[in-house]
Amino acid sequence: MNAEAEAAAAKAALAQVESTAASYDSGTPASTKASSGLVGTNASYSYKVLDHSLRTNAKQRYQLEAIRDGALEQKLTFGGQVTALMDYQTSNSNSKFGWLMRHPTSANQIGKTSTEAVVHSSNLNVTARLTDNITAYAELLYNPEQNFASGSTITGLPRNNVNMRHAYLMYGNLANSNFYASLGKMDIPFGWNDTVSLFTNSTNWHSFAGLAYGALVGYAGENLHFRAMGIQGGAQFRNANTPVADTNVPSKLNNFAVDANYTFNLGDQGRLLAGASYQYGSSYCQEYPVKHFRGCKDNVDAVAAYAEYVNNNLTIIAEVAKTLEVWPGTANPNFPAYAEFEAEKNLTFTFGGKYAANLGLENTVDLSAEFSRFQAGANGSPWEKQDQFVVGASYFPVDNVKLFSEYIHVRGWVPLNFLSGGNRDANNLMPNVPALHESWSEQDAESDILVIGIQAAF
Repeated sequence: MNAEAEAAAAKAALAQVESTAASYDSGTPASTKASSGLVGTNASYSYKVLDHSLRTNAKQRYQLEAIRDGALEQKLTFGGQVTALMDYQTSNSNSKFGWLMRHPTSANQIGKTSTEAVVHSSNLNVTARLTDNITAYAELLYNPEQNFASGSTITGLPRNNVNMRHAYLMYGNLANSNFYASLGKMDIPFGWNDTVSLFTNSTNWHSFAGLAYGALVGYAGENLHFRAMGIQGGAQFRNANTPVADTNVPSKLNNFAVDANYTFNLGDQGRLLAGASYQYGSSYCQEYPVKHFRGCKDNVDAVAAYAEYVNNNLTIIAEVAKTLEVWPGTANPNFPAYAEFEAEKNLTFTFGGKYAANLGLENTVDLSAEFSRFQAGANGSPWEKQDQFVVGASYFPVDNVKLFSEYIHVRGWVPLNFLSGGNRDANNLMPNVPALHESWSEQDAESDILVIGIQAAF
């Protein structure tokens, strides 16, 4: 063998070794290295599918777009996120802190000042491409700051559990059809519920964002997005309650929601998305005393309208949602001093803007301001309304890590549980409520919050 032949043979042998090593590193045969693998991660996808502030009820469409665009080539894509923060909170009313990113009860904040350095939430998720048209999704959530475990603190075991936040099977492939469907535990297609704030959810989200068992069908066109969902009855996980034999038992598929939005291309002037929603059974059907997940006698339906305008670095959103019938629990029939306050419809609205500013850093800095109002009761009642104003700044050093800071001012303290009264103990007393009052809601309560944090996905 001459020198040229020996060199060629050595080169071929080296190529074979490199090919075998590549196959070992990727977990796929070298012959299929260019095709999809079995297991992988995508930190950018994880951040977007787990982000609590954007695409809040449109995750399925985002997942279908990610599949179409080649972001989920593996059969199994694992991921997760951790949100950690520090905050300083003050209130002018003892133990009444109105920031809803934290359960606003005396089990969580005591006195008139509160400080924290905590894990706000953490998720683990897996997206499985079972076939070209069938996708499975499951998501675990740890959220001690917003867990519904009554009476427990963030160090108590009831608040330190992990639950399956979302789990569904989805049929669809946007490369072949604009129609899709999903079945399982998912967000209800009602309202926009996104926020321009960099961490704090809007009051619309807290009031109307739903999570429920059900079946959804959708159409995701270039401009039109339409969805309809049949929702399991009874009291669901969030914001869906349609009675089944006057109980909260979810034994009938007797609730539903529909949503449609259209995106207008305005050329050099950006784009405008406008939409509207209807939900047959909202969460505002309980009679006095109001209590989470309690049964009710009749459904209270709701409507929403929303818009998002985007032009280069500027984003503006507006949203309003309202029940079509009065919320029975906003009247207190047992306390004579409240006899003048009749039951009212719930009205919630949000308006805000965000600008991506070039401040000389590698990436832009997002600056935001947002106002939202939850109007629950009659004028002059202790539970009339709660206002939230948020300003903030955030920076992405990479697209799966966000650094953020916000200042929040909340006026009014109106927790949904027992908002119009009814939670006195056997001695007719209630913690932090004067004896001459029935409701622990308070219009004069004000809170100020400063928060810094990091949201990182992997």
